[in-house]
Amino acid sequence: MLKRLPILCAALLALAACSHDNGNTAAPSSTPVSTSTAAAAVTPATSAAPATATTAAPAAAASAKPAASSTTAAAPTAPPAAPFVDNGKWVEGKNYFKIDPPQPTSHPDKIEVTEVFSYACPACNQFHTSMDQLAASLPSNAVVTYLAASFRPDENWPLFQRAFYAAQSLGVVDKTHDAMFDAAWKTGELATYDLQAGKPKPREAWPTLDDVAKFYAKYGVDPKQFIGVANSFSVNIQMKRADDLMKAYGVDSTPTIVVNGKYRLTVVSAGGAPQTIELTQWLVAKEAAGK
Repeated sequence: MLKRLPILCAALLALAACSHDNGNTAAPSSTPVSTSTAAAAVTPATSAAPATATTAAPAAAASAKPAASSTTAAAPTAPPAAPFVDNGKWVEGKNYFKIDPPQPTSHPDKIEVTEVFSYACPACNQFHTSMDQLAASLPSNAVVTYLAASFRPDENWPLFQRAFYAAQSLGVVDKTHDAMFDAAWKTGELATYDLQAGKPKPREAWPTLDDVAKFYAKYGVDPKQFIGVANSFSVNIQMKRADDLMKAYGVDSTPTIVVNGKYRLTVVSAGGAPQTIELTQWLVAKEAAGK
């Protein structure tokens, strides 16, 4: 039984959405991260709380500027756009939630589907292959973007947010996105969690920006250049915009899907990963139909 305990702990972590409501509401500082220490954090929590879609923070009154994000255009073999049919299966306020006011998108000529995520989030790690399936299933009038979250400094999320926007600025995020999840949750190269014990590592054992730079070096990025870009004014601004946009969306857990700046849903509210794909497709069709 004792040998099974780490496996059970890891499974529970993956099944729980990563919640914002952990008593730590401070956004990451725009101050550059030291290359010898991890991003600011407090004592790690033992597990992430389940997402509660009905308790999402209210959307900000003022519209936030769209944060720059990685985009994955629909594949050349994208399926045709499905007609919009409302048979009552998906219920507003239960399965998905209106964002009020709607937020501007970075692709006004497309229907934008945004995943709010963190590489350090166990639920995001479990969902990211489903997210790849979702991206491949969207019609050519839709585009996928990613918004990196930072609201769990107790689990080193600001470091991973900084890494994402640095990789995006350097043009390597598309080929490193899935590999970052693997580094955090399979190989343990960038793990904040002790993958054997199924609990967070002590803060002094967390990966640092130097560790992240070594990871990206495998994809042709000079480590010194990566650190310089990661600590740049441009990346700090992108992180701040991402945090502001998440507040405007009313996001309180990850992974969260946002459709065209108007609708928000989670794996929990949709009823599972397959339902998340189906509901997102339905909301894309709803937007395309102007409903």
